[in-house]
Amino acid sequence: MRIILKIWRQKNREAKGKFCDYVLEEVTRDMSFLEMLDMLNNQLVRQGERAVEFDHDCREGICGQCGVMINGIAHGPLKHTTTCQLHMREFNDGDTIYVEPFKAKAFPVVRDLKVDRSSLDRIIASGGYVSVDTGQAPEANSIPVTYQEAETAFDAAACIGCGACVASCTNSSAALFTGAKITHLARLPQGDKETSSRTVDMVNQMEEEGFGHCSNTEACQVECPENISVLTIAKMNYEYNRAKILFKK
Repeated sequence: MRIILKIWRQKNREAKGKFCDYVLEEVTRDMSFLEMLDMLNNQLVRQGERAVEFDHDCREGICGQCGVMINGIAHGPLKHTTTCQLHMREFNDGDTIYVEPFKAKAFPVVRDLKVDRSSLDRIIASGGYVSVDTGQAPEANSIPVTYQEAETAFDAAACIGCGACVASCTNSSAALFTGAKITHLARLPQGDKETSSRTVDMVNQMEEEGFGHCSNTEACQVECPENISVLTIAKMNYEYNRAKILFKK
């Protein structure tokens, strides 16, 4: 296939970026999107030009590092699919594809398609953990958890922190990410005791990082690779208001 690429190039976060045009003549339908970018970079290196920088790691749809905007859609045209799991069979011969980084105030561009998503890490560090006593592991059956509660917690815990929810939100909100991290701990007995302080601390950190408020368009759930439910946002709001009212946190 012949593919025309318009890729965002930006030297660093202070520099002014722009779209640059590239043409690949021998793209195969079985290539993943990242393999296609590898092909482009091999071509650029042979020509003595700087390769396009982009984040990636596992290339198995697990780590969440590979997110980019493809034709204006986070992770591309396939729903609930990471960029690395998107294949070129989803495009046609002669297509023009726009590729740009996730753009948000809290996601400054490092270079080209690579952004700094450490703001999400700081939200986790502010309270996304459970305090436990060290020593021997407790008996698994000593803390009963209903099937429904466990499944709800696991569904929220599936979040891979890719940032597609932020990129797809008109307000660049991290509510789905933060809500998922709060919900999966709040639904389990081990995390219930610290839910109030955790929720307030994580929501406050989210606001300090410069993320916007939830736009209520539910675009975040549509673009989320793991299909995290917007109900986690409702759970976050409930726990936040509960903490403010009952505990004056």
